Order: sequence, then C-alpha cells, then structure tokens
Amino acid sequence: MPLRHLTPRDRQLFRQYGRGPTVPVPDPLLHHAVARHAAATPHAVAAEHQGAHLTYGELDRYADALAARLVREGVRPGDHVGLFVRRSIPMLVGLLGILKAGAAYVPQDIGLAPPAQLTHVIRTARTRVVLTVAEHAHRVPLPDGHLLLALDEPLPYAPAPRPRVTGEDGAYVLFTSGTTGRPNGVKVTHRNVANLLLTEPGGLGIRPGDRVAQLLNIAFDMAAWEILGCLTHGGTLVIRGKDIAAAARTADVLIATPTVLSGLDPAGCPRVRTVAVAGEPCPRPLADRWARRAVFHNCCGPTETTIVNTMSRHDPAAPLLTIGRPTPNNTVYVLDADRRPVPVGEPGEMWAGGDCVSAGYLGDDALNAERYAPDPFLGGDRRMFRTRDLGRWTPGGELEHLGRTDDQVKVRGFRVELDSVSAVLETAAGCTRAVTLKRDARTLVSFVCPADIDPDTARRAVAEALPYYCVPEQVLPLAFLPETDRGKVDKQALLSMLEQRLAVAR
Repeated sequence: MPLRHLTPRDRQLFRQYGRGPTVPVPDPLLHHAVARHAAATPHAVAAEHQGAHLTYGELDRYADALAARLVREGVRPGDHVGLFVRRSIPMLVGLLGILKAGAAYVPQDIGLAPPAQLTHVIRTARTRVVLTVAEHAHRVPLPDGHLLLALDEPLPYAPAPRPRVTGEDGAYVLFTSGTTGRPNGVKVTHRNVANLLLTEPGGLGIRPGDRVAQLLNIAFDMAAWEILGCLTHGGTLVIRGKDIAAAARTADVLIATPTVLSGLDPAGCPRVRTVAVAGEPCPRPLADRWARRAVFHNCCGPTETTIVNTMSRHDPAAPLLTIGRPTPNNTVYVLDADRRPVPVGEPGEMWAGGDCVSAGYLGDDALNAERYAPDPFLGGDRRMFRTRDLGRWTPGGELEHLGRTDDQVKVRGFRVELDSVSAVLETAAGCTRAVTLKRDARTLVSFVCPADIDPDTARRAVAEALPYYCVPEQVLPLAFLPETDRGKVDKQALLSMLEQRLAVAR
C-alpha cells in the first residue's frame, strides 16, 4: 500500500488535497463544441484580426471544406498535419479543419521557427500534409512526397465521408524546448484538452460574446488555451498584430505568461475581468496588481499535463501566492525520491495524474519511461507524469510552488534554488520582476526590473533573508527582461548581455 508510511491524518489529507473535483465534461471533442456555437449563432463574430473578422458560420464552413480536402488526401484519425502559420484568421480555419478531419494539428510559427526546427518537426511528427499561407510557402522545407496546402487560396467544398473521432484521438502535437536541446513532440488528446477548457475554472467563465485576446505564439501550448478556450465557448478571439497592448485593450479575458503580462498596464485594459498566467513563476507584485482589478488565476503545469493542471484564484490579501489545487478530474501528488507521498507541509516533487496526462512523447520510448509511470494511486491503466516541479501542501490544501528540480544549482558547494532568490528580490521596494542565474561555480547574478531599482538595496534584501551563498554577486537593473518567442524570460540572452558588459568593463 503506497500510503502505509503516512499517519492516518496525512493519508486523509493526501486524498482530500491531491484529488480535484470529479466533474462531467460536456463533450470530449473540441470541434463539436465549436460547431454548436456555429449552428446556434452563425452570425456571431468568432475572430478579429487587423480590421478583418470571421463569423462562426464562416469559420465552420471553411473548416468543413478544408476537412473534406484533407480526408480526400488520405488524412485519417491518428495522423498529424502541420500548421505552419503566423497569427491570422487562416490559422483558425486550418486548426479547426484539421480537427474536423480527425487529425492532430502540429503548430509552428512560420515566421520564427528556423528551417532546421521545421525539418525536425516534419520528420518527428510525420506530417505528410502541411498547411501554411501562400506568402510563407517558400519557407516550408517540404520533403518529397509531402503535400503543401495554402490556407488563403480558394477551396471549393466537395463532400467527403466524416471520420469517426474519439476523445482519445490526438488534438495537437506540441514541441517543447526539451532538456537535450532537441525539441520533444508531445501528443495531447481531445479528452485532455476538453477536460481543462470545458470545465471550470479552466473555462475561465468565458461566455458567448466575450472577447479573448490571442497574444501568444501558436507553437506554445497556452495559445491553445486562448484559441480553443475562446471558440469552444462562443467568444470572439482578438488576434493581435505587432501591438500586444492594442489587443489587450479591448479584451475581457487575458491568458499570458507573467513576462507578457508584465508588459501590460492594467489601467490600459479597462474591460479585462479575468486573467490567467502560467508558464513560469509569477512575481507576487504582478499578481497583486492585476488581482485588485480582475479575477486572477495563478496556474501551473507543463505541456505534458495539458497546459495547466493546477489553478488558484489569487487574493491580494492572501499570505501566499500559491498555484492552488488540482483542476477537475486531475490529481497532484507530492512525492519523495522513492515516489512515496510526503506529509503535508514537507517539500517534494510534484507528479500529475488524472485526465490531464497526455499521450506521451513521439518516438522517444526512453524519455516516456523516464517521465511517465503507472499511477499507483488511481490504479488500473492510469499513468502519472513527473513534472520536475517542487512543491508542498499548505495546511489549507493549496500547493506552494518551490521551483524546479532542474532550477536547483550548486554554488560554493551549497544547493541553491534560483527562484527562491528571485522571490526575495521581488519583495524589495519597487521591484516588479527578478531573474537569478548561475554564472559559474561560485557566482550568482540577478536581473531586476525596472531600471531604477537600487542594486545595493536589492542585494541587502537577499542577504537579510537567505544564507550568504544565495546572495548574488551582481544585481543588474533593466528596463525590461528579454523574451523568448514563447513569451518567457530569455535566460540565455541575459547571460550573453552579462558577458558583454563584463567584456566592456575589462
């Protein structure tokens, strides 16, 4: 019995805290949810982009025509179809058409992804068909025998048999950055995604007519939350151009990384009533600022557990900013190195179970064996996923995020959690963002925003709260932190910036 070592009280809390509510999902097929809105309100606006708009009726018709073409080309459930596009209305037609054909879409931002990455994605996901727009067709490294379809060219509708799609079929394949330097393809099913989007709080209370900003890179799984979270609830997707603030200004709902959100002024987003952040640790000042104006959800979960699997509605008066509790039909276990549950209040590694657990990595049995394991707590054929996030249960049953197992570094022989140093810096007067990195075996360096932060005051805050070996040698104030194409802090760019400054100083 995996709980034998716990006290009766901790056994009870393990079951009580670690299991999200059991909730029915209205329909495990995402395109069915969108089609219902198209049938009920065909003239409602599904999306806006740079002055153009698309109604639900138009979206459904265009996607039907595309699905029929894909089926005639031999696309079947279980197949993967490349969606190599930029943010646009054709992007939505391609995404929904692929789902209607029974296949999983494989998204890449054609304007940002280098040719070598596109080649790796095509090969690993076996995307025999790739969708793009005519303007970017020349950028697709298409192998012989593969088919390229342009989404912005006329597509006459010719009927084709509708495939039988189940909740276990793939909805999308997301390529994560990977720890080996080679992106890993993660297969996520309709049931996985519907379980988050079609239950609350993951549905974010989105109702027909609500405006949801589409800010993120389509290759990032949180973009699926924006796009499908909006369309499955009948909202209007406000697809941004170059100006993020312009899209956010007219939105009711924002889904973003903390880095992207920190570039927006709450006062400039008067309509926003709901915000959800994930993808990286959220600074407490950022959460407090938005939570005073809107319902603010702090969330956590890697791609492999389907966007997020824990959510917390943050209250600025709360003593802690937590990542909350498991979302419906999901579980979270805080385990020790032997995969045994730890008592409430003790730190451990978070494993995720339940309906969020994705179908695994494409073509990498060794990595699947390392990160996915049979779930001894749910039993049967259920699996759990090793998130590599560290956490502990608070006495009230919320999860406190304690950084990543791969975020722990050795400095002067001592183990240091970099996020813990950054969290202390964010308590210094005026500091809104902080990132701490290891420069070498003896040195930490921190970057803080905004640019007028006093470095000595910030270092002193760490020295007063943490052991001496946690104190960064340098604190560099910046006007803003550089971003990756997925809207997270670009740590490599920060280290390069540091080396350039040191070289100039020498």
